[in-house]
Amino acid sequence: MTTDASRRLRADAARNSEKILRAARQAWTELGPDASLEEIARRAGVGIATLYRRFPDKAVLIRAALDQSFTEDIAPAIEQAMNDDDPRRAMVTVLDAALSLAAREHNTLAAARDAGAMTAETSARFFESLTLLAHRAQQAGLIRADLVPDDMPRIMVMLVSLLWTMDPHSDGRQRYLALVLDALSPDAASPLPAAAPPLELRRPGNWPL
Repeated sequence: MTTDASRRLRADAARNSEKILRAARQAWTELGPDASLEEIARRAGVGIATLYRRFPDKAVLIRAALDQSFTEDIAPAIEQAMNDDDPRRAMVTVLDAALSLAAREHNTLAAARDAGAMTAETSARFFESLTLLAHRAQQAGLIRADLVPDDMPRIMVMLVSLLWTMDPHSDGRQRYLALVLDALSPDAASPLPAAAPPLELRRPGNWPL
């Protein structure tokens, strides 16, 4: 039987988790990917034991932080794109949202890379949606017809990798997004060489960001 006390405990636990995740993202942004769990707990206003009860290790915390970012920033963009009657604009909406998130959460992604916290589940929802949107744009003749499903995840990884070469908080990424979008246009497209098969650990849904 659920009691008022047990409901309050669950609500308190949920609030603590929320505070810890936001504190973690803030700490990584301000201090870098090596920000300690003790610092994150301090910023969240909880004890380190509370942090470990909710998130047993750094990798679990990072994955939860990425899930929070996805829910807040990527999921709404995907929903908007799916309801957009312009397939190319819909695809651009999702690409731009993902790049903007990657720029804001640059150090969170670095922490995920360092901790080996990127999993298929972390990126599968995004890449499945992006592939679907690209296919819609292909069917409408708005992007080149010779793309294969592996191309869009690889293009996204290429775009995100550019953030490591510039101030991630600048607008420099927009230049390369524009270049990629021109390359995806069917107008005057050159024939592409054959696509390379994906490595076993980098199949769609498990691409690193």
